[in-house]
Amino acid sequence: MTRIFVFPGQGSQAKGMGRDLFARFPDRVAEADEILGYSVRTRCLEDPDGDLSRTQFTQPALYVVGALAYMARVEDLGDTPEFVAGHSLGEYNALLAAEAFSFAEGLRLVQRRGALMGEASGGGMAAVIGLDIETIRELLAETGVATVDVANHNAPAQAVLAGPTEDLERVAPAFEARPGARVIPLNVRTAFHSRYMRPTKEAFGAFIAGFRLGPLMIPVISNLTALPYRDDEIAHGLVQQIDHPVRWVESIQYLLQETEPEFEEIGHGTVLTRLIADIRKAELPVNMARRY
Repeated sequence: MTRIFVFPGQGSQAKGMGRDLFARFPDRVAEADEILGYSVRTRCLEDPDGDLSRTQFTQPALYVVGALAYMARVEDLGDTPEFVAGHSLGEYNALLAAEAFSFAEGLRLVQRRGALMGEASGGGMAAVIGLDIETIRELLAETGVATVDVANHNAPAQAVLAGPTEDLERVAPAFEARPGARVIPLNVRTAFHSRYMRPTKEAFGAFIAGFRLGPLMIPVISNLTALPYRDDEIAHGLVQQIDHPVRWVESIQYLLQETEPEFEEIGHGTVLTRLIADIRKAELPVNMARRY
């Protein structure tokens, strides 16, 4: 059996997350509060100002909860995974598990990432349900709208598009004309994981240059390549991830080649568990050598 831990990203947050973890790791919580300048416990459990859904607060909160959940999991059962992976923000928790950086260093990276992404504006995102990725690419080409990018490939019949809101609305009818297909606008005001995040990527690249990352103690699957990171690729991958798609289907299909892969979701929610179940059912693997 191959034990694989996966960590969720933005969108999995919810008021009350981490309830059983904060009292268990008071030193880590105090460290997080000092770095962030506010109580992460209060933000997660009470969310008094309604900020938990704002990117600059969501990302540090999810990172902290994911980190504490991982520490609790290892402490309780004593075993560590053979592989780790994370969806977008969750990749930072995967890299923390692999000892690419300390808890505090990772939080500082996530805090800056969240702040920069929170400052970005313009555009939107929409989920396309019920169509495979090849059909989505073909329909995008047929519409002649060249301003929309594939941002996430989450499951064999689920992808997320990003781009100008009016262009997402223009291409939606082409997808919805296919039997069983739906287009669901997401409640975001930014085109994450698309070309429109390039200024954010550049700003984050300047910030991460001040950190020394690695070496990795556990193989980590990169969102950017859907392959294991090399030690010299970590900073590059985290920077490029910001304006490139999350290749989740390919990442899981890579891991499914391992002997008796057993996935365990660490952190809040079960969204990745459900996606992985869908990926396991796929008849044909995505061509893992293909770039979007």
